[in-house]
Amino acid sequence: MDSQSSCVVVTGFGPFRQHLVNSSWEAVKELSKLGLGNDLGVELRILQLPVDYKEVKKRVTRIWEDLQPQLAVHVGVDPAAKAIFLEQCGKNRGYRDADIRGFRPEHGLCLPDGPEVIASGVSMKAVSRRARVEGVEVAFSRDAGRYVCDYTYYLSLHHGNGCAALIHIPPLSRWLPASLLGKALQVIIQEMLEETEKARAQGLVHGKLGLGDFSQRELTGGLLL
Repeated sequence: MDSQSSCVVVTGFGPFRQHLVNSSWEAVKELSKLGLGNDLGVELRILQLPVDYKEVKKRVTRIWEDLQPQLAVHVGVDPAAKAIFLEQCGKNRGYRDADIRGFRPEHGLCLPDGPEVIASGVSMKAVSRRARVEGVEVAFSRDAGRYVCDYTYYLSLHHGNGCAALIHIPPLSRWLPASLLGKALQVIIQEMLEETEKARAQGLVHGKLGLGDFSQRELTGGLLL
C-alpha cells in the first residue's frame, strides 16, 4: 500500500431487515457534504456497501487494490446503540447470521487461514477520549458483533495492514439526525487520521495482529466497553 496516498475511503451500508433507511449511509452522505477539512489535504471517497457477505468481499478487495487509501473507515448501524462505538478489532469467525440474500459464510469464517483477531493500527480508545461531539457519546468497543459490519472490518484490516476503522452509529432519530451523525463522523475521522500518523511514525501500522498481541486482561475483560 502506498503510504503517501491522500485518499480516505468511507463506506456506509444499504438497507437490511427492518432498516429500510440505514443510518450509516445517511450519515456518510452528510459527511460527504462536510468533507474532512481542507487543511488535512486528503480526498474523501464514499461508497455504499450492500449487507451481502460475498459482495462485500469483492468490494473491499477492490478498495484496497484500486484506491489504496491512507485509511478506510467503515460505518455501520447498531440498532440498540445509544452512543457511537469505535471498534478496535475485527474477528475472523462466528458469522452465523444470514445476509440480505440468505447467505452465511462457510464455517462462519472470513478467511480460512486468517488470524483470529486483527486489530486496527488506530488506537480507538485514544480517539474516543479526544473526540468531542455535542449531543452524542463516543465510546470504545472490542466486539463488533459478528455480522456483515464486522466481516467487512476484518477483511479491510487484512487487506489494509491495519489501516482501517469501523464506527457503529445509532439509528436515526429526532435527537440523532443524519446531519449530527455526519458531523460526528467528520470529527472522529479527523482524530483517527491524526492517530494514524502517530502510529505510522512509531512504526505500529505495519501488519496484522493476532490473539497473541492482546493481553489476557484485554481478552477477558469487557468486550463492549
